[in-house]
Amino acid sequence: MLNRFREKLIPFTRSIGNNFGSLGFSPTFWSMVGFAFAIISSVFFGLSNFLNQQGIEFPSQIFASIMLLISGFFDIVDGSVARVLKRTTTKGAFLDSNFDKISESLIFIGIAIGGLANPILAMIALATSILVSYLRARAESLGIELKGIGIGERAERLLILSICGLIPISESIQWGVVIIILISAFSFVQRFKYILKRI
Repeated sequence: MLNRFREKLIPFTRSIGNNFGSLGFSPTFWSMVGFAFAIISSVFFGLSNFLNQQGIEFPSQIFASIMLLISGFFDIVDGSVARVLKRTTTKGAFLDSNFDKISESLIFIGIAIGGLANPILAMIALATSILVSYLRARAESLGIELKGIGIGERAERLLILSICGLIPISESIQWGVVIIILISAFSFVQRFKYILKRI
């Protein structure tokens, strides 16, 4: 859904691409930076329960959510740099796509380990999220464009988790996971029907 606003954000993303592109690093480098922040986020989600048991007063959930937002920012950076420098490559797209899936999986695993959501719900959220992404990849292999189809794309899912994680109330992450399950399931149905009509 957020992809529908991409054209309105072009001046902003172009500015980001110019600024970060001037540093001389490749788009893949920025993808790896975003991936690193996602790993840090998953680790601190996973440490939440342990830190509480040890009586360590550290806002692990909030810190993890901030790291997740930063990771999302670098998702914008790598694409913007690639477009501005005209360095979009098949290899870069392949790496970026895999980094995205691995990081999203780690985030949900961290949430389950950290006791921030019911592990079964976390698994369902991960499964439905992967299904939404898989439909897009499968559709593109058939020559069908799915960008903007579905309300539960990766950007929305991570944004929901980040916002919920920044809310300092009990089970806020679990509510985020439940919302992700609902929008992912709905998006899967939307995309599935859309693809069938165009095959």
